[in-house]
Amino acid sequence: MQRIFSGIQPSGIPQLGNYLGAIRNWVNLQADHECVFCLVDMHAITVWQDPQKLHEQTLAQTAILLASGIDAQKHILFNQSAVSAHARLAWIFNCVSRLGWLNRMTQFKDKAGKDRENHSSGLYVYPNLMAADIMAYKATRVPVGEDQKQHLELANDIAQKFNHDYGVEFFPQVEALIPPAAARVMSLRDGTRKMSKSDPSAQSRIEMTDDADTIALKIRRAKTDSEVLPDTFDALEGRPEARNLVTIYAALADISVNDVLARHQGEGFGPFKQALSDVVISAIDPIAKETQRLLQDKAHLVSVLRSGAERAQAIAEPVVTEAEKIVGFVK
Repeated sequence: MQRIFSGIQPSGIPQLGNYLGAIRNWVNLQADHECVFCLVDMHAITVWQDPQKLHEQTLAQTAILLASGIDAQKHILFNQSAVSAHARLAWIFNCVSRLGWLNRMTQFKDKAGKDRENHSSGLYVYPNLMAADIMAYKATRVPVGEDQKQHLELANDIAQKFNHDYGVEFFPQVEALIPPAAARVMSLRDGTRKMSKSDPSAQSRIEMTDDADTIALKIRRAKTDSEVLPDTFDALEGRPEARNLVTIYAALADISVNDVLARHQGEGFGPFKQALSDVVISAIDPIAKETQRLLQDKAHLVSVLRSGAERAQAIAEPVVTEAEKIVGFVK
């Protein structure tokens, strides 16, 4: 089976967009891949994190992943900072990667905005660390969203340059696994902005720890318009909030958006929101309850991460040690 590496930042509680865009896909990929799943806490601190919150959120994220269906026995789940190979290979890649390549990374420009000089150097070079995350395991496939595709292309450029500079065929080229129909989940308060765990308003998102009552309340309060639902998705053009709620329903019910509208055309948002609440609660509430159960035993969550780190290190250490020998380090 081909090896997959994928990571998620443990900053903030994962929300519905994270679940539909990444976590649910991870669960499905376990059936026919060897999976290495990582809580990328080193990436998280490229923006300052409260240490206690980062610790707590790493454990909460672990619980959510397990509750969602990640099998930490058959596959590997660990936190990035526990395996030193990531940082060691990242430094080598810092020296292989070119400034011109990093200057083209649009995500840094988007995050830093006009205040680039005051952002951490870690935020600037984190694509090199992302490349190291992948190459330390010689992963051949990485599930990514469109916003990370450019970073994966950079990882392939770095691997190719390393191989060329040192006259080896050591690091493989990596294939992006982009889900063909990943739902783009938008804010419940503004249908033109992505749902985000960093949004100041908790009412803008469904968090993976929300209970049934909280989910129902957030959906009731979700922004909509005064029109009824049409019979086709194309007819929702110019109605971003309505499109968003229909998209969420379709993604969680695993049906097409036009099937959703065939069921609910002509309805106002009162009855539709009730139907949507039922669908969201059915999918998320069991995960939230299992997450709360797992969080009652944090020692177990720590042991899951430690066990995963040991297994991850067993794969990454020989790869990175060999890379260090290739560049001339005395080992």
